[in-house]
Amino acid sequence: MGNLPIVPFLIIFPMVIAFLMYVVRVDKIRSAIAYVGSGTIIAAVGVLVYIWIDGGCNPINLYIETKYADYAILAGEIILMMVVTFLSFKYRKYWVSLLSIVPTAAMVWLELAGPEVREIEHICIDRLSILMCVIVGVIGSLIIIYAVGYMHGYHNHHKEVKDRRFYFFMLLFLFLGAMFGFVLSDSLLWIDFFWELTSVCSFLLIGYTREEEAIQNSFRALWMNLLGGVALAVGIIFFAVQTGTVSLHELVDMAISGTNPAVTTVAVALIAFAALTKAAQLPFSTWLIGAMVAPTPSSALLHSATMVKAGIYVLLRLSPAMTGTMTGTMIALIGGFTFLATSIMAIAQSDGKKILAFSTISNLGLMVACAGVGTPETMWAAVFLMVFHAISKSLLFQDVGATENSLHSRDVEDMHGLLYIMPKLAAFMFIGIAGMFLAPFGMLISKWSALRASVDERNVILVLFIVFGSATTSLYWTKWMGKLVSHTHLTEEKIKDVTRPTEMFSLTIHAILMILLCMLFPLLSQIYVNPLVEDMFGTAMNVLPDNILIVLVIIILLVFAVPVLAYVYSRKMTYNRKGSYMNGVNFGDNRSFVDSFGERKTLWLSNHYYKDFVGKRKLMKPCQIFTTAVLIVMLAVIIGGTLS
Repeated sequence: MGNLPIVPFLIIFPMVIAFLMYVVRVDKIRSAIAYVGSGTIIAAVGVLVYIWIDGGCNPINLYIETKYADYAILAGEIILMMVVTFLSFKYRKYWVSLLSIVPTAAMVWLELAGPEVREIEHICIDRLSILMCVIVGVIGSLIIIYAVGYMHGYHNHHKEVKDRRFYFFMLLFLFLGAMFGFVLSDSLLWIDFFWELTSVCSFLLIGYTREEEAIQNSFRALWMNLLGGVALAVGIIFFAVQTGTVSLHELVDMAISGTNPAVTTVAVALIAFAALTKAAQLPFSTWLIGAMVAPTPSSALLHSATMVKAGIYVLLRLSPAMTGTMTGTMIALIGGFTFLATSIMAIAQSDGKKILAFSTISNLGLMVACAGVGTPETMWAAVFLMVFHAISKSLLFQDVGATENSLHSRDVEDMHGLLYIMPKLAAFMFIGIAGMFLAPFGMLISKWSALRASVDERNVILVLFIVFGSATTSLYWTKWMGKLVSHTHLTEEKIKDVTRPTEMFSLTIHAILMILLCMLFPLLSQIYVNPLVEDMFGTAMNVLPDNILIVLVIIILLVFAVPVLAYVYSRKMTYNRKGSYMNGVNFGDNRSFVDSFGERKTLWLSNHYYKDFVGKRKLMKPCQIFTTAVLIVMLAVIIGGTLS
């Protein structure tokens, strides 16, 4: 096939909308453009999927002659370098600029003065890239629709933050365009540019408020992702100089076939290391935690549909090349340890967004571990985990943001009995949490699959990471879910739900997608994920028989009845004016009681968080030191041993 206009449209159109977002300063007009732009992106993704299906679901390779596009991308890299350098000097972070200047200069040399590389198809459309386009296009666009209403309430609540919504929405759309370019590109030169563009966009989004904490956190995210960018650039240049090609698929094929093993081993190791930074794995996890200072839509976008998924996408691409290698062992070890360590740290969090942040890093760790193991079984698990995580985490971040605008708090303890105070938001939250850890979907089935593969591989360390990480994951989600449906100590205070229609629209669509995903799980496994795994590994397997999957679907749908039954029962109790049982006579307000000495005492119900034992301050530094040592030693062994 020659050219396919829908591909450049998906990359360029969001960038055009980004420009309009910046120049249009009238809220109503800008909102209308955001709606139309988001809807158009979703429709364009649908067109791409239709064309791909109409072609027999076979890989489509496009665009060999890309001379002017190559020049434009090279110019874009230079512009990004100038932006990073300017802001680094403005905020006196001079050394950060070197992480942009050095790799950009090296890439300019490769493209203009380096050895000639043979022509390749720059775009590749296959099952994995189609899946990523659907996640980015649908989830990302829904987040933008949500943001239109949310940002209005955000600036009403945060008067101290300058209203720069024109700038915020520009970055959101620019982000989507960069991600489409990233997942559709087969050229490592193009991937490098879109990698840098996502890094700069995330940096600017995190620093949106321009407060001191936001600036510090944004630069932390920038230098960590740029460090990964340096490794990516070195890997690309080394591979291109030695082999004369810059095709990602050719790199994977060479690694699988054993062609140029020394070259491919080093290139895969460097690119995989870069992906660890983008996926916020230890010791680089703090940048994603710091991203919580940004408004909720940017957090949802970074955590669910775009930024972190770029790292996972690269590792999934490289997974067949890492099977049974030292690089695969390194990736699996870092991912498994991150899964366990950040799950433990999540126990100590009561802030809803921080729980979601640590949970995101933990879930990404399991995906990374699956990619590192590199078997059809773990690939199956990783793909489903990525899909469930994208929808669930986007739903939860948006829900927490909407809840915060109404409660003026995002603390889980303040969500006590949320089902009876704001039932819609609580129901959405319940669905999101159920999708993350209840059987058979999301975390549980993926953990089970990864665990079985680790046992088969006799990887005892990874088995321990998954077992204990799974236990801690269940603990923090159960604590949160219990708060939502708890009736005891329920306040009589009336709280107004200020969620705007655009926010509710996005939340509703997310919830419907989550339920449909649960219902269609066996079908999706059979017609899409199994063929995807077979395309990448040459073989596929049903992790669970279809009849078992159908039974588990029925079970999970029954779980969704829990909040409904709890809400109906609570309303009945309220009507009969029955107080909750306490350690004495209920005072009538469900918040205090009379003890045996006739004294009035207040009832306090709270989860345990163990901050003095497993909090971030206690565990993060040791975990970073350990993983840094592991990465240095294993990279030295891989690269040094291969080149020697």
